[in-house]
Amino acid sequence: MSFAQVYTRSVVGLHAPQVIIEVHLSQGLPALTIVGLPEAAVRESKDRVRSAILNSGFQFPNRRLTINLAPADLQKDGARLDLPIAIGILAASDQLDPESLAGFEFIGELALNGELRQVSGSLAVARAMKAESLVARSFTADEQALRQLRELQKLRELRELIVPLDNGAEASRVDGVTILAAQNLKAVCNHLQSLTEASATNERLEVVQPSTVQQHVGYQVDLADVKGQHHARRALEIAAAGGHSLLFTGPPGSGKTLMASRLPTILPDLSAEDALEVASTYSVADSDYDYGTRPFRQVHHTISAVALVGGGSRPKPGEITLANKGVLFLDELPEFDRTVLEVLRQPLEAKQITIIRANSQITFPANFQLVAAMNPCPCGYDGDGSGRCRCRAEQIKRYQDKLSGPLLDRIDLHITVPALPIADLQNAQAGETSKQVRSRVAAAHKRQLKRQKKVNNELSPSESDQYIQLGEGEQQLVQLAQQRLNLSARGYHRVLRVARTIADLADSMDITSAHVSEALSYRSK
Repeated sequence: MSFAQVYTRSVVGLHAPQVIIEVHLSQGLPALTIVGLPEAAVRESKDRVRSAILNSGFQFPNRRLTINLAPADLQKDGARLDLPIAIGILAASDQLDPESLAGFEFIGELALNGELRQVSGSLAVARAMKAESLVARSFTADEQALRQLRELQKLRELRELIVPLDNGAEASRVDGVTILAAQNLKAVCNHLQSLTEASATNERLEVVQPSTVQQHVGYQVDLADVKGQHHARRALEIAAAGGHSLLFTGPPGSGKTLMASRLPTILPDLSAEDALEVASTYSVADSDYDYGTRPFRQVHHTISAVALVGGGSRPKPGEITLANKGVLFLDELPEFDRTVLEVLRQPLEAKQITIIRANSQITFPANFQLVAAMNPCPCGYDGDGSGRCRCRAEQIKRYQDKLSGPLLDRIDLHITVPALPIADLQNAQAGETSKQVRSRVAAAHKRQLKRQKKVNNELSPSESDQYIQLGEGEQQLVQLAQQRLNLSARGYHRVLRVARTIADLADSMDITSAHVSEALSYRSK
């Protein structure tokens, strides 16, 4: 046999398209050629693969090797193709049975001694395998078409994923995909040989058992740590209940960062599918993630626009994608470069970001809650009553003008956080815990999902007209406020959504004047 096919996957954005590695041995001077748009890490794999094969007790064929990565127009990067390339070479040189490869997909980086090293994106690969299997099983057509798809369905339903040992637990979180974890290349080959050889010395790889995740995840912080600041705590609860964005303005040390970091603790638990989506994003980004928790990303004001929204020659997820289903916190908001902040305007509305390059176009999810904090002036003490502020009026205006009107208009809740006297902090009673607040937030979420299948902040203008009905008195109140606060059409709809959230927290079907008045108080900025 001088030809072999091996199944693997590349990672493009957050997706994992299938890649077929074709290996052909032919007569000629010894050489190894890799074609099919391989990037540097893939081209360098030939040296790692050669050493790994030799150090695992196999022979490296002393012939001309041509390796094609199909489809040829899809760029392949990363060292995850080392293992399937090695398996393909061994199968093409008759050291493995090529027929034993059809039921498997392989990913893994090879060390020179044949050990398998952890790679990024294993969870995305497992999710892609499951998605394709579901598509194949749900396909409906006439009998002739079904017969044509029989082989495809067989492969996709029975194929198993072989990964490095360190990737086993991560990949096993996807139900319906059999995960086999291996320590080294020799163990993988022993498993494949055991499928065709009745030998007691060949041991098969063990299936990695699916990880069990607790229904309620734990956080290191709690909302009970926040003393006083009842108005800000109320706004935080409303933001959590409706998915609204939030801006805290106050002097240094008033608790803005403290409260922002507690927002994930009062959000409802992630669904199983959302938890997988978030974990898959962090797997592709090769970042640590506490599975099942809401992401909280706090970025420094020196961040670039590409790092914030994603990008690069081969687009990678940015901070807004890493904050998907969670919270993005921007502290010291006016200190950010204005061009960086302006790139947030479109993702805040669309809940996704599309990165376009000359040879690719990738869409990343960006359904995050924006929480920002700022001081009222350059020194931070304007209006706190202590008299410490010496900033001139033009300095304060210049400082606040760093934030554009369109960006501020997209922030639902504008909250002033005053500094609390030490005596009030010492005598303040403990507030409600995150668990207590989360129960009310979760109940409000359920009402919204039952009514409109999404949270209030995601309603379009037409959906707002459908699900948010105001009485005559409430309409007059909003019209009066629109004139006094100079509300834009966007601001008007955001007030309606916040009022709907306040009513949901109160378990009220109708939106009353009290709900509208409270929503308007958060737009007074």
